[in-house]
Amino acid sequence: MKLSIGTIAATLAAALLLAGCGASSKADTRSAGGGAPPPAEVIHEGNAGIARVDHPEQFPLATAGKYDASPALNVTGVVSADVSRNVPVISLASGRIMEIHARLGDTVAKGQLLLKVQSPDISQAFSDHRQAQADEVLAKSQLERAKVLYDKGAIAQKDLEVAQDTEAKAVVTVETTLNRLKILGADPNNPTPVVEIHAPASGVITDQQVTAAAGTQGLASPNAFTISDLSQVWIICDVYENDLANVHVGEYAEVRLNAYPGRVLRARVSNISPIMDPNIRTAKVRLEIANPGILRLGMFVTATFHGQRTETHAMVPSTAVLHLHDRDWVYEPLEGNQFQRLEVTAGAMLPGNMQEIVSGIAPGQRVVQNALVFQNTVEQ
Repeated sequence: MKLSIGTIAATLAAALLLAGCGASSKADTRSAGGGAPPPAEVIHEGNAGIARVDHPEQFPLATAGKYDASPALNVTGVVSADVSRNVPVISLASGRIMEIHARLGDTVAKGQLLLKVQSPDISQAFSDHRQAQADEVLAKSQLERAKVLYDKGAIAQKDLEVAQDTEAKAVVTVETTLNRLKILGADPNNPTPVVEIHAPASGVITDQQVTAAAGTQGLASPNAFTISDLSQVWIICDVYENDLANVHVGEYAEVRLNAYPGRVLRARVSNISPIMDPNIRTAKVRLEIANPGILRLGMFVTATFHGQRTETHAMVPSTAVLHLHDRDWVYEPLEGNQFQRLEVTAGAMLPGNMQEIVSGIAPGQRVVQNALVFQNTVEQ
């Protein structure tokens, strides 16, 4: 089949036109890219913790530094009252509570009136005291009469001795009834069945077991109030069995409060319980601390115990640590444009936006400076 010259010319023109369009398209593509490097292409290896990228230079690296730190143990604790500074408020006299002049949480001073109790015990005690006083007066007059009769020979010596013994017993009975009135809290010079209960010490009322118009059975009833001196308090911490070697009596711990994150207090270890909790395998550690006025009973704190010897840890920029699935990770470069994800144990934040690494990497190792950017690239 022979083609004409016109047909051949038309075919060549069409081919040249298509070639020009392709070249123009490639030129437009290069112009739109602006000369930027192509995006990194991630190739996942068989190991889920290793990824390979085509352009690793897009991910700057950082070299782990050296940080000398004392081993630290962080535990939680609760602020409690010093038991030796708790003073119970009791009423030895039983009866009905007429008035209450203090409430739970109040700050009271020593000698302050707290409550009034109307007590039949007080009434009986005053009655016994008055009868004893009357018996003493009678016994004293009988003794004086017996002495006169004995001097005149009207009575025998044994009768005089009986009168002397009766008078001596009457004096003892008066003293006993008077002391009972004082013990019950009554005023011997004010014969009334109402007894006033005053604060035996200054402090804060941390427990109240009475209400108005209620009854009290004296020592058989719970303490009406408990007054606590909160100028010195305890912090009770739970320390696991494996961590007890880092805690020693007499050493100091750093105490941090959730309510005041900017303040660090110092508390002394005063006791390590000799009894372990059989369920959670912890021992109670007691810290003593002077209350600066911000510690409240029941407040949660974090106590940090520092070891005696220092340890060398690594430190990296905080951006190099990736928190994922409740764990901390860093990316370490390998040969062949590969990066390996390593699990680490992050420690405290350091000045200069640095992060302490307790374990997982050593000083001198290189890691990706921004682990989150790398992770996002891997996931895409």
